[in-house]
Amino acid sequence: MDQLLIAGGRPLRGEVRISGAKNATLPILCASLLSAEPLELGNVPDLKDVDTLVRLLQGMGVEASRDGRHLTLACPDLHTPMAPYDLVKTMRASILVLGPLLARCGEARVSLPGGCAIGERPVDLHIKGLEAMGARIAIEHGYIVAQAERLRGARIFLDTVTVTGTENLMMAATLADGVTQLENAAREPEVTDLAECLIAMGARIKGHGTDLITIEGVPRLHRAAHQVMPDRIESGTFLVAAAATQGDITLRETCPDALQAVLDKLQEANAIVDRDGTSLRIRMRGPNHGVSVRTAPHPAFPTDMQAQFMAMNCVAEGTTVITETIFENRFMHVQELRRLGANIEIEGNTAIIRGVRGLEGADVMATDLRASASLVIAGLIAQGETRIERIYHLDRGYEHIEAKLGGLGADIRRVAAPRAD
Repeated sequence: MDQLLIAGGRPLRGEVRISGAKNATLPILCASLLSAEPLELGNVPDLKDVDTLVRLLQGMGVEASRDGRHLTLACPDLHTPMAPYDLVKTMRASILVLGPLLARCGEARVSLPGGCAIGERPVDLHIKGLEAMGARIAIEHGYIVAQAERLRGARIFLDTVTVTGTENLMMAATLADGVTQLENAAREPEVTDLAECLIAMGARIKGHGTDLITIEGVPRLHRAAHQVMPDRIESGTFLVAAAATQGDITLRETCPDALQAVLDKLQEANAIVDRDGTSLRIRMRGPNHGVSVRTAPHPAFPTDMQAQFMAMNCVAEGTTVITETIFENRFMHVQELRRLGANIEIEGNTAIIRGVRGLEGADVMATDLRASASLVIAGLIAQGETRIERIYHLDRGYEHIEAKLGGLGADIRRVAAPRAD
């Protein structure tokens, strides 16, 4: 198992290209199940989660070929509408095959999902929505077993905002009889990117990007090409890393419009942010002031950036407060940050961070994807060497992060873990 070694204390400087968005790529890959004709994708990131989902789709009958950032998927024969536990357990996004399978072939057997251990993320809204569209669903031996002769349009109110629930139901509705309305739908940019891909495939969708999405079902979808949006969370992570190290970096091929809440908070922390088309430059005016944040669904501050801001706040002036409203178990990085010398207290869903003069390198362990990113940022700040274990979480969501940071001047390298005697 690999580890990262970071010798901190160096400001990041230079330029970095932002990869395609993981959280847009995964549902778009699942959309390939909806058509017998090819789906050609560009800007696909080289990530473990992408590889895992492609293998899952290939087991169902999807043909896949990749050339760099380009990936072509085709599913002329969807012969196995099943998502087995051994693949689903590592990646929660696997639940996104459920809607397309039901819509395309009228049946699905999907293992209950796994993924990062950041709290309860129930799939009941997916199930309720599909049942409203006429599906018969049961839970048997850890699997969601679903059947439907043909889905039909329905008015579906989502009790809570759910990104994957919105995506699953939107995909299912593209081939349903009649019109489906999703109320209280997720407004995340990745949902919009999926909708644009489905529209290119022939779907009739309106209202994506708002909390009311309307889908008029069509008999079939066709061949299409789509360019995956840039990864706003990778973008935010690099911006925070630059601010935390008093650096000066420029992001290329990013998505400034999807980052407004993050950019506002960075400017509040004393950063200068310049936009130029699809590029962003960040540098600090002076001391890191730190910022208090409260996570909430888009367009508010994203939960996927909470851990990174906490790392930056560890060495900010004064006291900051971070409130997590999305996931109840997303402060597992706190104990590891304390090992580096951070002063953090937890009260329920709130973290109180009192800035310290500096962090000191230590051995730490990643617990989930975004926690891993926070530990990398903390390691870049800390004096001395930081060793991060269990970095397979990073490989799920960040494309070649050590190479990109190394290109910005960080002293970071990947090493094999010492063998136990």
